[in-house]
Amino acid sequence: MAIHETLKKSIPDALRAHDEVRLRTLRSLITLMTNEVVAKKRKPDEFLTDEEALTVIKRAANQRKDSIEQFEKASRNDLAEPEKAELAIIESLLPSQMSREEIEVIARTKMAELNVSSKADAGKFTGALMKDLKGKADGGDVKAVVDSLLS
Repeated sequence: MAIHETLKKSIPDALRAHDEVRLRTLRSLITLMTNEVVAKKRKPDEFLTDEEALTVIKRAANQRKDSIEQFEKASRNDLAEPEKAELAIIESLLPSQMSREEIEVIARTKMAELNVSSKADAGKFTGALMKDLKGKADGGDVKAVVDSLLS
């Protein structure tokens, strides 16, 4: 079953469990996915492919992270806490991300393959690496590994 369909079918379970945070998170994700379907000029009752659904989920996770950061800067922990709870649920739906050590192993191989040796090649190197690691690694981690290898 597709991710979009699975999320839609898990809403009644969250309702029965009286899990308000999970329910709110699932409803917001389903809304985002429906908006994405409509934006792609398809019927609202259609489902996204798993790849499209993961893109929407990652976008939602990044939005939560940004919100948490902004709320904490403004010393509004009362607003940051619900966002953190939602982020935990959203991250549980995402495939596990590679660690920096795993990224570094692949990066070193790619570095030799592309014959990258200076910071001037960082953009090309990062682009090629992100293409290989699409969906498997966080962009921030990849950038940090590239910076450490080229410094």
